[in-house]
Amino acid sequence: MLTKLKKILEGQPAYRYKQVNEALFKSLVSNWDEVSNLPKELKEKLSQDFPLEINAKIFKEPRVMKALIELEDGICIESVLMMYEKRNSICVSSQAGCALGCTFCATGQNGFKRNLTVWEMIVQVLFFARLFKEKGERIDNIVFMGMGEPFLNIDNVLEAIKILNDKDGFNIGARSISVSTVGITEGIKRLSDFPIQVNLAVSLHSPDDKVRSQLMPINKKYSLEKIFMAIDNYIIKTNRKVMLEYIMIENVTDKIKMAKELAVLIKSLEKPLVMVNMIPYNESGVISKYKPSSPERMEEFKMILIREGIDCIMRRSFGTTIAGACGQLAGKES
Repeated sequence: MLTKLKKILEGQPAYRYKQVNEALFKSLVSNWDEVSNLPKELKEKLSQDFPLEINAKIFKEPRVMKALIELEDGICIESVLMMYEKRNSICVSSQAGCALGCTFCATGQNGFKRNLTVWEMIVQVLFFARLFKEKGERIDNIVFMGMGEPFLNIDNVLEAIKILNDKDGFNIGARSISVSTVGITEGIKRLSDFPIQVNLAVSLHSPDDKVRSQLMPINKKYSLEKIFMAIDNYIIKTNRKVMLEYIMIENVTDKIKMAKELAVLIKSLEKPLVMVNMIPYNESGVISKYKPSSPERMEEFKMILIREGIDCIMRRSFGTTIAGACGQLAGKES
């Protein structure tokens, strides 16, 4: 239970916790007055101290919605809903901004403001879940791949996952929840010990330490050797497949020799239970020095990996016209 909400419910009968949980995560109420089984005095207290209104603006594409959500302190974050044929997936932010400064990412170029609380992460899911309730649909997939590095806010991220997975919460299956990291090895270790076995994705983006350090300064602390050691230990312990995210930037990460080097790196794992997710670089108004790889080069890169026996998929870009695609979230109107 969220700390603030728990304090409000102190002294209440035990069943009140279940009623409040059902109102929040099952009925998806947006106002405590909608909850018929709570006493008037408690609803007034909740309305005053734990309001449910979410201040957000929506930007739309046919299969994508982006929400610009203003938090209590005036800071804005962004979340993206992607509507696939068989699932509705939310890309959740874990921080306001990001301190890592990846050179291809708009979030990283805007700097770090603060970590998000558990409730501020849950609010992102609530916002879209309420919209889908009106359509008779539900949210069934969560990816912590929005603004920020989840493992630099790991305590709150893991608590949010518990609520998302809880049968009395959103009841989203563990295999439908993913966490993406740049390779914070301590976080990978903690996730391997976490009782809810969610999916792990690692933003790799280059098999060469020099190039990766230019793209992602954090590589100077968490080198490819350290990351692959952590991935190896994670796979051995959990027997779960790891997603390696790889951004395709023209003449930077898409060289043929890099595909071969990537294959060698993956095969160095004791148990190479991985899949490479190739991501077309999405141009941003903040960054102009990079260009996306051509479709022909991406296909060639992919086929090299497949011939080496490595699972590989190519992610389709969604949300580019509303600055909602991978690497474009900036926490402000675009």
